[in-house]
Amino acid sequence: MDDSSKASHLSVVLDLSPSHWELSAQESPENAYPLTLATFLSQLLAFLNAHIACRHENTLAVFGAFPGKSIMLYSSDTALDSVATDANPNAYPPFAAVDSAVVQHIMKELDSLEDEEAPSALVGAIAKALCYVNRITLPPNTNSKAQANGFHPGVLPDPRILVLSVSPDLSTSYIPIMNAIFSAQKLKATIDVCQIYGPNTVFLQQAAHLTGGSYIFLERRDALLQYLIMSKVDFRAACFCHKKIVDIGFVCSVCLSSETKFPMKTLQRLNAARPLLATANSGQRAANASRVASSSSSGPVANNGVGALPSNGNGNTSNGAR
Repeated sequence: MDDSSKASHLSVVLDLSPSHWELSAQESPENAYPLTLATFLSQLLAFLNAHIACRHENTLAVFGAFPGKSIMLYSSDTALDSVATDANPNAYPPFAAVDSAVVQHIMKELDSLEDEEAPSALVGAIAKALCYVNRITLPPNTNSKAQANGFHPGVLPDPRILVLSVSPDLSTSYIPIMNAIFSAQKLKATIDVCQIYGPNTVFLQQAAHLTGGSYIFLERRDALLQYLIMSKVDFRAACFCHKKIVDIGFVCSVCLSSETKFPMKTLQRLNAARPLLATANSGQRAANASRVASSSSSGPVANNGVGALPSNGNGNTSNGAR
């Protein structure tokens, strides 16, 4: 989370697959830190309110990816009076508007689901977020209804998209998500990804890398809010041998795997190859020396005898056989 003085836009894409959230809420040896949907929403709303509170000009949009469809849950260009709120009248109106709109839309969509096992429309939600970013970054129109409500597009220097995912990769979504990545690059929009539950998603990692964003795999799900608001990311790698985070390691030049210590098997193979290398080097040196000696001893013969006979001082060569 960036608290810089410049105004920024944040689009949040929520993966709201009921089946995967049910698995995330179950405690198991593989899931030491279960996270329920209700706890997730409470921490998410605190993060959204913090983004709004950082600067008055900050804008926000929230999109929900449900099984088979995606919808917009909240946007800053929605008038506050159009959002029905039953919150405390002493609450800050923008906070109350965000909380009520997001929660009410999520509960409404979850209650009306027909097929909870359908794949989550995460790519569709990302595409809608990109369309929204494209719309608000157009030149301002003084006659627009959004500006009449105090929303001013065209002044957002740093649009970002945050994807909160709990679903694994789908092979059928590769082409659509790559198209979304190219669109984000053209819009200069950064895609950040937080994998809350499940295995690492390869496609979302590519989206974060190609757009200059960050990819975070949530290890402590009970500390989601701390992950979201941190401004610096630890880019240390994990070793392949012990799965531990290392500051300095040994990297294989072939497969680029990182190791905590130099592999002993490689060292043993290197030591075993040393006598063979020494023998080969000594044989090569002996062969080179013999070639040099033979070439130096056969030098006069190479001149066909010219200049090889001693001179008698009168310019004539002496020949004992003559």
